[in-house]
This record gives sequence, C-alpha cells and structure tokens, in this order.
Amino acid sequence: MSTTDKAAVQVNELNQPVKGVSLWQDAWRRLKKNKMAMGGMFLIIFYIVVSMSAPLLPIYSYKQQVLEHQYFPPSNRTAGEIMYERKADLTNRLAEKEGRELSQVEIDILADLKTRIETETRVLLSGEEVLVHNRVYRWGTDSLGRDLLSRIIYGGQVSILIGLIGAITSVLIGVILGALSGYIGGSFDAFMMRFVDIMYSLPYMLLVIIFMAIFGKSMSNLFFALAIVSWLTVCRVVRGQIISLKNSEFVEAAKAAGAGTWRIVFKHLVPNTAGVIVIYTTLRVPSFIMLEAFLSYLGLGVQAPFTSWGVLIQDGVTAMVTYPWLLWFPAVAMSFFMFSMNFFGDGLRDALDPQSKNKM
Repeated sequence: MSTTDKAAVQVNELNQPVKGVSLWQDAWRRLKKNKMAMGGMFLIIFYIVVSMSAPLLPIYSYKQQVLEHQYFPPSNRTAGEIMYERKADLTNRLAEKEGRELSQVEIDILADLKTRIETETRVLLSGEEVLVHNRVYRWGTDSLGRDLLSRIIYGGQVSILIGLIGAITSVLIGVILGALSGYIGGSFDAFMMRFVDIMYSLPYMLLVIIFMAIFGKSMSNLFFALAIVSWLTVCRVVRGQIISLKNSEFVEAAKAAGAGTWRIVFKHLVPNTAGVIVIYTTLRVPSFIMLEAFLSYLGLGVQAPFTSWGVLIQDGVTAMVTYPWLLWFPAVAMSFFMFSMNFFGDGLRDALDPQSKNKM
C-alpha cells in the first residue's frame, strides 16, 4: 500500500483500519435493532406483495356476482352445501311450525335443488365454465354474492396505491415549493407562506369533497384531490430545513464553483433533508388511506366495480349486526397495515435522527 493510500485509510487508536459508514448504513443498522419497526416493515412488504400479485393468486374474481351466494358466512364448506342446508332448514322449520311432515312437493323441491347444486355451471368473467356451487368462501360473501377475501385483497391494492401515490405526490409538491421558498426567500417566500396560511385556514376535507363533487368520482380525481391540498405541512417542514442549511459551508462552496439556484437546491440542499422527507412520506401513507376510507363512507371515494378497504368498511357498517364478518375482516386488514406503517415510520424517524444515536 502506498503512502497516499495509507493516508486515505482512517485508523483508530490501535492503528487498525476503520471502515467508514454512511448515514443510510448507520440508519439501517439502528433500524434493525427496533423490532417493532422491522416487524412493521416486513408486514408492509407482505401486504404489497400479496395485493400487487392478486391476479396470480388462486382466488375468485372480486367482480363476479353469484346472487344465490348472498351473505354466506366464513366457512370451509362449499357454497352448495350451505345453500342446501339453508333451504332444508327453512323448509323443516316451516313444517314444524305448522305441525306436519314435509310434503311430497317440498321433498321434490329439495331434491331438485340438490341436483342443481351438483350440476349447475356458469361462465365466469374470464370465460371459464365452472361448477359455480363448488366454490368455498373462507371469509364469506357480501350482499351480491362476491368473495370477501378476494375483495379485501383487491381493495388493499387500491388503498395502498392511493396511500403511496397520494403521499409521494404531496411530498413532491411540498419539497419543490418548500425548498425554493426557503432558499430564495424575500418576496417569493413571503407570498408562498401567506398562500400556505390561507390554505391552512380552509377546511381540508371540505375542499376535497367540493373538488370530487365538481369534477366527478373517478380514481384519478381522487388521487389529485387528496394530493393537491395535503402538501402544506411538508412545504413548511422542508422550508425550515432549507433555511437552516442554506448558509452552510458546502452551499458557499457550490456557489463559488458557479452552481445555479436549481443545482444548489436540488443537488445539495434537498438531499440533506432526505431523512425528514422519507419519514414524512411513510407517516402520510396511513393518513391518505384513512381519508380515502372517510370519502368512501360518504360515497365520494372509489366507485364500482373497483373496491377499497374504505368501501368494504362502508358496506360492512350497514350490515354489521346481522353479518359482522363484512366489517371485521376489512377493518382488521386495514388496521394491521396502518399500525405497521406507523411503527415503521416511527422507527425510521428514530433511526435517521442524529440525536438518537446514543439511545439505540
């Protein structure tokens, strides 16, 4: 090793080489010590993998309606067995109430039902012809006979996309405007902050509801409505970070090297606020999912034939007394994802916080 190479290698007091650790490597090392955050991260990955691979999973179509299978409870039995049991139970109770035995007509009806259950086929949306009553609904069905497990998986796909796209879009808008406002200062900064103050004074959800009512209930409008009025907080946070950094030595060096405003802001200043941006993004995802659920409860969220956790919970609330599985399963699925995102966001904040280095 040459003298120059030796000088480039850092050594400790025992003259042993010390390998440098970047900010992200150090943050990852400390994040791995947080069991709740790591558990949340793996659960988030599991949710994303399952929801995005939904077309490849051996589940029924979330749009396929089988009206004879309405409100079937969670079970490992086939739909045909449940259908026959319901009809036979109703017929027997009616005969018992009237104090008589089953008539020959009722016996024939039950026999015909059993034959139809064993032989009836239906062409699915995919074009495949199957024995429709051989289906097994392990998480039950809804009011139109659709498989609840399939709708929860596909609903998770929509809800997670809304959370991620909404959070990334709002953070992107907030970072650009906040960074420019903090670095340029002056009248531009004053104008931006007064605009942010005015937007803060307006009811957030009312703006979203008005936007959806005016421009229509579509998926793209929902993404845009949630993102366009949710960048205010990140704008202020990034502005404060940029103001605290813009007089640093590396900024002065970049200016001396002839770097322009955009290069200084987005090449030097914004990367130094990446920790705050990443943390804020992870913590915004659950809030967007909750907002979508609230809008779906009002009838302004995701529209049929698509579904989301918010839509499923809205449907479950109306029937939770008689058919509780319609509310419990989507509510539990969404709750676990929300908790996971919050645990992961909190762990990421601790891992990227320089003040917590001695605590973890």
